[in-house]
Amino acid sequence: MAQLTYITDGVVMPQFNQELAQKWIEAVARGFGKSPGNISYIFCNDEKIIEVNRRFLQHDYYTDVITFDYSRRHRISGDIFISLDTVASNAEMVGATVEKEFRRVFIHGILHLCGVNDKGPGEREIMQQYEDEALMLLDTLAKEEK
Repeated sequence: MAQLTYITDGVVMPQFNQELAQKWIEAVARGFGKSPGNISYIFCNDEKIIEVNRRFLQHDYYTDVITFDYSRRHRISGDIFISLDTVASNAEMVGATVEKEFRRVFIHGILHLCGVNDKGPGEREIMQQYEDEALMLLDTLAKEEK
């Protein structure tokens, strides 16, 4: 079973169904033949995300999500930093709701822990396909809860 931790750094905790999120993460991981272990979500602002990006990745730009992968074999673990500022600005840029963009970024980090990359040629499209499938799965899980 997933050991999920939610931390805030300079932001208010976003509102979401944590029990449903756990089921979703477990289902997505199973789809890759994995099981979730210790996963920490750190919700932060742009100031913190660029600090993390510069310090640990030597990248000098804002981003919506940074995933530190501590997975071993079939057990995924890691720290997932999410900038709520960038999530909001990206939602506006792509014409999505902040909630929908938040869900996409939330599972994006899990997909990285499952081994999905998005930096090489053609990988961004593959990541987007997995995100879309995961979002459809979330809709299904949410309907089953009702």
